[in-house]
Amino acid sequence: MIKGLYEAHLPVSNIERSIEFYQKLGLKLAYKGKRVTFFWIEKGKSWLGLWECEETQIPYHPSIRHLAFYVDLDDIKKAKVWLEKRGINVKENFGFSQEQQPLVLANNPHTHAAIYFQDPDDNSLEFISPLELDSEEVFEMMELKDWYNQKERY
Repeated sequence: MIKGLYEAHLPVSNIERSIEFYQKLGLKLAYKGKRVTFFWIEKGKSWLGLWECEETQIPYHPSIRHLAFYVDLDDIKKAKVWLEKRGINVKENFGFSQEQQPLVLANNPHTHAAIYFQDPDDNSLEFISPLELDSEEVFEMMELKDWYNQKERY
């Protein structure tokens, strides 16, 4: 029945500023309305809705102001430089500094590589890529380079 997630929504305070930011990420404008604007993540399969409103600074919690974009592992490795070239800073997360990212999320039995940043309204954004699914190995959170060293994949 369910094939994927079609849409997610975030609050923004200035739609024009947000359009510029999400275009820097490579998303394509799908629809621009008076109160909501949509960007294609994958045309016909998923999109992001941005709602201009006054209540953008509600307390952060990942269940309401967080969005993770799936990217290939090779892109995760280049993500920090790619973001910085667009004037977007990586943010500290889970106690890992900008310099320590990308990091490995250990949601055993699954591990993912991830890197975190924010949009102009401080909504939490993430690039994420699976490393191992259904693994019997147990991992702790660590820097991606340390995961490679541990896995002897250099």
